Amino acid sequence: MDRSTGLVWLRNDLRVSDNPALAAACRESDAVVALYIHESDTGIRPPGAAARWWLHHSLIDLGESLAKLGIPLIVRSGKAADVLAEVIKSESITTIHWNRRYAPAEVALDKEIKENLRQQDLAVTSHPGNVLVEPWMIETGQGKPYSVFSPFWKTLRDKQIEQPLQKPHKVGDPIKPKQIDADYRPPKWSKKFDGLWAIGEAAAHKAIDRFLEQNLEYYPEGRNFPAKDVTSRLSPHLRFGEISPRQVWHTALARTHSHHDQRAATEKFLSELAWRDFSYHQLFHREDIAKAPMQPKYSAMEWRSDEKALHAWEKGETGMPIVDAGMRQLWATGYMHNRVRMLVASLLSKNLLIDWRKGENWFWDCLVDGDMANNPASWQWVAGSGLDAAPYFRIFNPATQGERFDAAGDYVREWVPEIKALPDKWIHNPSAAPKDVLKAAGIALGTTYPRAIVDLKESRERALEAQARL
Repeated sequence: MDRSTGLVWLRNDLRVSDNPALAAACRESDAVVALYIHESDTGIRPPGAAARWWLHHSLIDLGESLAKLGIPLIVRSGKAADVLAEVIKSESITTIHWNRRYAPAEVALDKEIKENLRQQDLAVTSHPGNVLVEPWMIETGQGKPYSVFSPFWKTLRDKQIEQPLQKPHKVGDPIKPKQIDADYRPPKWSKKFDGLWAIGEAAAHKAIDRFLEQNLEYYPEGRNFPAKDVTSRLSPHLRFGEISPRQVWHTALARTHSHHDQRAATEKFLSELAWRDFSYHQLFHREDIAKAPMQPKYSAMEWRSDEKALHAWEKGETGMPIVDAGMRQLWATGYMHNRVRMLVASLLSKNLLIDWRKGENWFWDCLVDGDMANNPASWQWVAGSGLDAAPYFRIFNPATQGERFDAAGDYVREWVPEIKALPDKWIHNPSAAPKDVLKAAGIALGTTYPRAIVDLKESRERALEAQARL
């Protein structure tokens, strides 16, 4: 009797536990092969440079985990259909499994590939594995997609989120992991991230356990203070599927059974996890949200072309300390605190009136957690063009936001050390500091630290005028 061999096509699900596609392949086949493709298909957005660094190390970790189960991980580059055809032939594949993804181009490609493979009499099955509730499984009372988060969250919260699957049993004796494709290495500059992050499935579970044990009780209030940073840091693990959202969901809920006093904190944390599902809900039901405003009228926005200002923003040289701190943290670590992400996005898209897509692209290239749904949805939320977005007239003032959420200037002093000698009163607005204060701190505006590149009051009025013309 011939042995059957199943293929698991991995994408944003680099884990062995709670992986429906992997579990099904192991259950149905005598042998299993796993495949990851660095896709070159038109319309498929490749990971940014920083995310490629994470991906490279995550694949190495996954390859080792799969090898212990007797499953080889093959990593290839090229058009998905072509690579699949080669592997199906070389490995004598009889069944194919994958977990679904939700960007319009991804959905279209997967549908085409599935149809073509089935015409070849191959068994192909797709599974839910990367969100709490798939986008078409949650809808308004009128049977339409949600456009406002609060009712979306209320509906999702009341749904029965399925329990995570256990790690599959071995399908063979342990093997030596295959060499990861040497032709698709992360950029050399990304080596600066080495040692800053623990990557892989085990690291993801340690991160959620550490967060729940040490920071959950402080999360509802503390999540807004970048110097405290009591956030979970799970975003890159979720982005690459090293941990599933339902694993996070049920792990957090389990804690409330023994820590009843943390129910409110757990609720807040889970609502933030639900924003990820809401972003995927938007991604699935609309055209490419990385390119098209979700509110069509914003297609007529009159953006400014100012490469000098854009470059200053990218490099953290705007003269707005908390903005500069965030942009430098991003460049140095591949990460930025969420409160600060909102501030830097607001400055670019509103005060500087530079197209939010340029900022989204910079984030996409610099973030280790650059996510197909979260990244553009968050940018559109701040820019005012997204669904359930912040009102356009809500323009964050980085100086007052800094004074509120970084009162002692600890975050700014860490990332903008050239102004660390400034008193707390002026640490968030050095351009307004008296000359004697600047001199005492060893600061020469325009030389040792930039003057503010834009007047916040005047630029706010300019942005509102631009919005009013839509």
